[in-house]
Amino acid sequence: MTRLPMPTTTADARVDAETMRAAYAECERLARSHYENFPVASWLVPGRMRPHIAALYAFARTADDFADEGRRTDAERMRLLDDWQSRLHACVTDGDPGDRVFLALGATIRTCHLPLTLFDDLLSAFRQDITAHRYETWTGLLDYCRRSANPVGRLVLRIAGYEDARLDRSSDALCTALQLTNFWQDLDRDWQKGRLYVPLDDIEAEQARVQDLDDRRMTDPWRRVFMRVSARTRLSFEAGREVCDGVRGRLRHELRVTWLGGTRILDRLDRINYNVFMTRPALGMADVPSLVLRALFWRRA
Repeated sequence: MTRLPMPTTTADARVDAETMRAAYAECERLARSHYENFPVASWLVPGRMRPHIAALYAFARTADDFADEGRRTDAERMRLLDDWQSRLHACVTDGDPGDRVFLALGATIRTCHLPLTLFDDLLSAFRQDITAHRYETWTGLLDYCRRSANPVGRLVLRIAGYEDARLDRSSDALCTALQLTNFWQDLDRDWQKGRLYVPLDDIEAEQARVQDLDDRRMTDPWRRVFMRVSARTRLSFEAGREVCDGVRGRLRHELRVTWLGGTRILDRLDRINYNVFMTRPALGMADVPSLVLRALFWRRA
């Protein structure tokens, strides 16, 4: 395992400290405004990491909104994402790109040696959200998660100073499990937007009817579908335990709380018999003390 150095580059020296602080503050403001969607820059994360994670989040959140929010045409969404990618690549060498998000992100990429390919993977997933609203197979869904979720975990590891193939694989499993859990809890919301992330071959195997989603009916065949995909999701969580034990310090506790929160949502899906039309299982502030306590007394796999 290699812990990477975190130097300050000459490109960043061209920007005064106050301007850079304002850039990171803007990213943190964006992170806080969407806190319920992504546990970024929490108090468990080491302070030196928080600005960098906030910059990553501001980039990804804005790009995701391009693909998903508002009344833009598909062509307009694609143009915005293409421009976002061009600005991403430019900010690596441009010490002052004229945009606070990219000013902070460029500094983070240079300081933490972040691979641009991981950002490109994220953008490819956002583009896919525009064009693909169904997934035929579990393999196809996992490929989407590989680009939509897994890069975030690897980038967080790099920001923390870790470059280790074993940790990367476990992080991928954890991020995929979290993404899948979000799909299952948001089945109703996604369907209202015309999207269905449950693989069609699983639906067909249990003889479930897609039309029942229009009526917001959780039938027995659909419950069996949920049991299938939930079981696979739990296996992915189990494969994601290793990264929770493989990092050190406060990041270890952050990842353990994240793991515990994701599995708790799966447990709540089980308890409501997967009827996401009746209620959407989610975490609230009341869950925080028990999650933190369980993270402190975590048992290694």
